[in-house]
Amino acid sequence: MPADTPLFVLALAGLGVGFIVGLTGMGGGALMTPVLVLLFGVDPGKAVGSDLVVSLLMKPVGGGVHLRKGTVHLPLVKWLVVGSVPSAFASVWLFSRIFGDHYNDVVQRAIGVALLLASAGLIAKGAFSGKRHATGDPDHVPVRPIPTLLVGVFGGVAVGITSVGSGSLMMPLLLVLYPVLTAKQLVGTDLVQAVPLVAAASLGHLLFGSVEFGLTAALLLGALPGVWLGAHVSSRSADYVIRPILAVVLIVSGLKMLNVPSMAVGITGLVLSLIAVVMILRSRPTPIVRLAMDAAAE
Repeated sequence: MPADTPLFVLALAGLGVGFIVGLTGMGGGALMTPVLVLLFGVDPGKAVGSDLVVSLLMKPVGGGVHLRKGTVHLPLVKWLVVGSVPSAFASVWLFSRIFGDHYNDVVQRAIGVALLLASAGLIAKGAFSGKRHATGDPDHVPVRPIPTLLVGVFGGVAVGITSVGSGSLMMPLLLVLYPVLTAKQLVGTDLVQAVPLVAAASLGHLLFGSVEFGLTAALLLGALPGVWLGAHVSSRSADYVIRPILAVVLIVSGLKMLNVPSMAVGITGLVLSLIAVVMILRSRPTPIVRLAMDAAAE
C-alpha cells in the first residue's frame, strides 16, 4: 500500500471509481490505474496488477446479471476469449522479461497511449451507438470468427499491459463489427468475456508481475459499494453530460502518463473542457441557452 496513505482515502478513491464504472459501464482500469499512479504514486506495474484483481472481483457481478437475463451472445464470447485469454497472459510475461528494469516506465507510457485510445473510443461509442439502425435479428447474429478473435487479441494485450481495454477499447470495436446487437447485448457480452480475460491478466501479474494485496483490499472496500450505487443511479444519469467529461479526464490523464509538460497538459485540459461544455449545452440546451445561441447566430 502507498506509504502514508490512509486506508479510508484509498477506499474513497475506490468508491468514486466504482461509482463511475457502475454509472457508465466503463471499464475501471481507465480510471483506477491513472488515479493510483498520478494521485497516490503507486508504481505503474503494481497499479495495473492491483487494479486487475479488483476488476476480477467486480466483473462477475454484472456478467451474472446479464447471463440470467439472456442478454449475452455466447458464441461471440467464445471467440473473444480464444483471442484475449492467451494474449493477456503472454503479454505480461513478455513485457516483464523483455523490459526488465524499465518495465514500469514502459507500462506507464503504454497506459498513457491506452487512455488516449480509450477517450477516442468513448467518443466514437457515443456517436456510433446513437446512429445505429438495426437491420437484422439481434438474437441470431452470425459470428465473424477472425475479426472477433483479433479484437480479443488486441483487448487481451491492452488489458494485460495496462488494465485498460476490456470495456473502453473493445466495446467500440464490437459496435462496428456487430451493429445489429442491442446495447444490452453488447454490454452483457463484453462483461462476460471480460471475466476470463481479466482472470488471465491477473494470473499473469501474480506470476510475473506484482500485486499489492493491501492496496487491492482497500480499493475493494470502496469499489464494490460504489459499483452498486452507480448501477442504481445509471438509469437516471445524463449520458450527454458524463461522456464529454470522462473523455477530457482520460485525455488529460493520458498526457500526464506520457510525461507531457504540465503547462501543455493544463492548456489542453482547459481547451478541451471548454469544448466539452459547449458540447453539453448544444446536446440539450435550456431555453435561456437556446435564446443566447439564437441571438449569437443573428
